[in-house]
Amino acid sequence: MRWPRPVGEVRAERAPRLHLASRNAKKIEEMQRILDEHLPGVRVVGLDDVPAYDEPIEDEPTFTGNALKKARSGAAATGLPSLADDSGLCVDALNGMPGVLSARWSGPPGVDKAGADARNNELLLAQLADVPDERRGAHFVCAVACVLPDGRELVVEGRMEGRVVREVRGSGGFGYDVVFEADDHPGVTTAELSVAEKDAISHRGRALREIAPQLATLLADHSHDHES
Repeated sequence: MRWPRPVGEVRAERAPRLHLASRNAKKIEEMQRILDEHLPGVRVVGLDDVPAYDEPIEDEPTFTGNALKKARSGAAATGLPSLADDSGLCVDALNGMPGVLSARWSGPPGVDKAGADARNNELLLAQLADVPDERRGAHFVCAVACVLPDGRELVVEGRMEGRVVREVRGSGGFGYDVVFEADDHPGVTTAELSVAEKDAISHRGRALREIAPQLATLLADHSHDHES
């Protein structure tokens, strides 16, 4: 005798899937959380949830170029609508760097993501050690691209303005959150904000909220074409 599966499990299997070209669990959770506001019922699946494929090297000079490259590769390999982002911190005193090199500012990140984040933050703070407070302006950028298997594409960009502080603070978020203070929440780093507070102002949150209505239309059209 086979017991019926829980309703939630059945719904999860039937939910439309959107592939996110990332293995970053926190990023996948953040994407799912923000998209749930606009695209309820769509399940975000990461690289570890789909058959392995050759992931492209992120060697484009812009965030948009890298996001599109990853989304195109994901759509071609999985046959699913694929979402990809590229984001980074642009520091005024470093002429916009680390920029697209943010994840590997202190060297290749390898498998130890937390260790790489710590090294990146340590290097950044050392580079800015003699920079006065009034010249520590910076902003996060996030380019989000969506590519459907039929070749249709969307891409948007979001920003979060702020400054780099002088010491690591907070335990939330990831990457440079522990050293970044947003203009919208002065006095605390984005790693000290609640999840809801960060989602409301983050570069990724802004980009996803901008793309979500267009994405909803695109996915609805894709689902209709797939069924007919």
